[in-house]
Order: sequence, then C-alpha cells, then structure tokens
Amino acid sequence: MADACKYITLVSSDGYEFVVLRDAALVSPTIKGMLRSQFTEAQTGRCTFPEFSGVVLEKVAEYFHYWHRNRDREDVPDMEIPVELCLVLVQAADYFNLDARPSLRDPA
Repeated sequence: MADACKYITLVSSDGYEFVVLRDAALVSPTIKGMLRSQFTEAQTGRCTFPEFSGVVLEKVAEYFHYWHRNRDREDVPDMEIPVELCLVLVQAADYFNLDARPSLRDPA
C-alpha cells in the first residue's frame, strides 16, 4: 500500500511529475486528507492537480521540502519566489491549506 511509501508523486495539469518526500508533503492538510482517504491517491501515492501547471507545482513541491528541512530551525532563510509566480502561489497556498499552521505533534 502507498501508506508505507516514503515518497509520493504530485502530477501537474501539463503532465509533469514531482516525487516528494511523503512526510514533507503532509504539511498540507489537503494532501494529508487525500492520502488518508479511500480515494485512489491513498492507494497509489499519486496525487494529480489539474488546477496547477508544472511551474507552480514544482514551487509547491520545493516549499514542502523547504518547510520539512527547516521545521525545527528558528533562523530560517528566505525562500526564493519569482515575482511572476506570487499571485498563483498564493492561490496554491490556499488550495493546499498552507495557511493552517502545521503542528509538529500532529501524526502523519
């Protein structure tokens, strides 16, 4: 089953695939819900997002790893975000519920 997999795959609207550390992606309540359900995503570990292009989903995947890597640090460096992606990344953050502060004690 996909529950035991260390990685999941995020698929964009234009077919790009991003392999992401499962623990990093679980910062998103949206993805967490998808992977804990009876839906295909929970069984395959493959989540398709027709709402987002590869350029946007790549930055989302980068953020997941950025958060995971820096989650215990106090002095976190800024993440580089191209100005032209700012608006669509705000939309993506809303879609993935990234405004909800993740709890480090919340089991994955």
